[in-house]
Amino acid sequence: MVDIVVIGAGPAGVVAAIRAAELGARTTLLTSGGFGGMADNDGPVPVRVLAHTARLLREARQLGEYGVSVSKPMLDYPRLLVRVREVVTDVCAHSSLRQQIDSLGVTVQQQTGQARFIDAHTVETKGGLRLQAEKFIICTGGVSRRLPTPGFELTSTHSDAWRLTSIPPSMLVVGAGATGAQVASIFNAFGTRVQLFEAGPRILSTEDEDVAAAAAATFRTSGMVVQENFGTIESFEKTPTEVRMNFAKDGRRDSAEAALVVVAVGWAADTAGLNLAAAGVELNQRKFVKVDEYLRTSTPHIFAAGDVTGRLMLVSQALPDGFVEATNAVQGPTMPVGEASVRPAALPTRNMPRSVPPKRRRARRTIS
Repeated sequence: MVDIVVIGAGPAGVVAAIRAAELGARTTLLTSGGFGGMADNDGPVPVRVLAHTARLLREARQLGEYGVSVSKPMLDYPRLLVRVREVVTDVCAHSSLRQQIDSLGVTVQQQTGQARFIDAHTVETKGGLRLQAEKFIICTGGVSRRLPTPGFELTSTHSDAWRLTSIPPSMLVVGAGATGAQVASIFNAFGTRVQLFEAGPRILSTEDEDVAAAAAATFRTSGMVVQENFGTIESFEKTPTEVRMNFAKDGRRDSAEAALVVVAVGWAADTAGLNLAAAGVELNQRKFVKVDEYLRTSTPHIFAAGDVTGRLMLVSQALPDGFVEATNAVQGPTMPVGEASVRPAALPTRNMPRSVPPKRRRARRTIS
């Protein structure tokens, strides 16, 4: 039996494993996929490569306005995918966090398949690995939210969009938050005819209104169709060559079609296969793992951080939360959320602090 098993090797899980090991705990880091989690393999790292390529294409098309004569830029999509894989591989291979993990003697179990609790002190993976620990830290992240809509199986997620082997001639993106807007913007630059649908009154609803309005205007100027406040989706159905979305508003029915429909309407906790009930871990009303101000779950020796808790679901939040939960897992509830004196931007490239930071005035906080 080890001291701590961390489930999930994304930003929160990796930092948690480092912190636990630095505090002297015998630590195992368990991940169903590769090191780095969604952030390195499906999120910010590969997306930044695609977004950079889209930006280069947009800028190249403007060169004539500044007296620079060049031929029309052409995208070699297979070559771009090779570049994406090169960058992902390089980031994972040279991650300073991986170097810290190895130097601290953390046992890393990768590509194990889905892990599930057998009881409150035991997990077993799909690959047959069984681990027992005094304490567990859950950092399994999130997944794209599904809709209870007829024909939803015909749609794709943002992850499916990144894994395409060719550029679709047309795309319908449902949900214009940060993820949906990014998918739409990237493939619009690649030459796909994009329609962006948002059920709310404006795209990028969490951003400043002026910023959202400017983004919508830019999208439309670039040839993208942007439909805000479009109504309610009734169904998706297959046509001979495309996928059709049927929707209605104020009793009036309408539809839109595209070769690919990407739905990006939110992020849910990735807990479906964990069998949390066997460990006594409860979910909150939003179906995320319920935690207190010390990131303890309803089972005191099991902690959770990152997207799986439904807090601010960003890497910048996951990093310090991983530090906090590991500190509390090893030393007991000594550090409430918000008291980690760790600069999130520095975590991926600099060493973590090796001691618990001094007590500071507590910031006001709300934990769901």
